[in-house]
Amino acid sequence: MVKTKDQEVQDDDVQNIAKASALEAARRCRLPLIVEDAGLFIEALNGFPGPYSKYVYQTIGMEGILTLLKGNQNRKACFKSAVAFNDGKGMAECFVGVVEGTIIEKPRGVDGFGFDPIFEPKEEPGKTFGELSVDAKNRFSHRSWALRKFAEWYLNINKVFK
Repeated sequence: MVKTKDQEVQDDDVQNIAKASALEAARRCRLPLIVEDAGLFIEALNGFPGPYSKYVYQTIGMEGILTLLKGNQNRKACFKSAVAFNDGKGMAECFVGVVEGTIIEKPRGVDGFGFDPIFEPKEEPGKTFGELSVDAKNRFSHRSWALRKFAEWYLNINKVFK
């Protein structure tokens, strides 16, 4: 794990990034908080772009990813989200959500953001994240899974301390 001068964590694991970011933010504000980090992990590209998805999207975009995959039969991919909670006193927990799918050959849809128009989730065969409404996507997106896990844990931990 590497930190740059402005304390942005660079790591290949979204969990490490979320945890480190939550610890740093809590150290600064001393309040309970959550931090989320996410990425698109493509099997044929050894997990690339992973946590560097935003930078890759801004530099080579969807077309660049499709060019990298041209002729490759393995189109398996997943979106992964890590939600880290810090209680403001040093306790940190991390919750991961994953949605499996494939990278299609041509973008479809205009909803969502980033790589959504080229990602077809297993839960909605024939549709990309870019073709789904926000409500439909939130039923099974990587972020919704991670946030559900956090919410379940948070509700249970609060029962213990009451």
